[in-house]
Amino acid sequence: MDHFEVFGLPRRLRIDGAELQRKFYELSRRYHPDFHQAAPAERQAEVLDASARLNAAYRALRDPISRIEYLVRLEEGRETKEGATVKPKAPPELLGEMFEIQEALQEAKASNRSDGLEPGARETLAAQRDRLLARYRDEEARLRGPLSEAWDAGGSAERSRVLGGFKDALATRAYLRTVIDDIDQALGEAGEGHVSHRRH
Repeated sequence: MDHFEVFGLPRRLRIDGAELQRKFYELSRRYHPDFHQAAPAERQAEVLDASARLNAAYRALRDPISRIEYLVRLEEGRETKEGATVKPKAPPELLGEMFEIQEALQEAKASNRSDGLEPGARETLAAQRDRLLARYRDEEARLRGPLSEAWDAGGSAERSRVLGGFKDALATRAYLRTVIDDIDQALGEAGEGHVSHRRH
């Protein structure tokens, strides 16, 4: 049973968040272990398994981006996040731009003084980070908007094309996030306010 089936939903991306939450609370009460303490051990184990499955399904489906990531894995026949610790590779269209940013990062690290980065290097990196954050947000908007709408509206042939679009946008978003994190670290701002790009 996949996460959509846990909630009795088709594999669609437009989900009413309030309705999903209402259904989650309803099912949570049904599968709460406290209500099954007098049941045989086998039934208690089934209830614990159902409760764990419900919680995992809700975590995956309540956030639109997590929902897309899960859908892609599901459509590819894998439900786990294997390889999640591997840094994503740069999409080909970003390689030239990323080369310049990596050069700027190396220069900034090489010229790092005891009192911090040189003002020019700091300004350059901050401007590049802001530009990358805007692109990151654009990728999220594309995932949540046109691609999700095309998935829900499309037939099987269209869905195959959209699945490729999801994978490209997710890879681009993941790579941008990695580079933004690297810039934050070079600027000494990791975890200091530039968190809008981080995973949910």
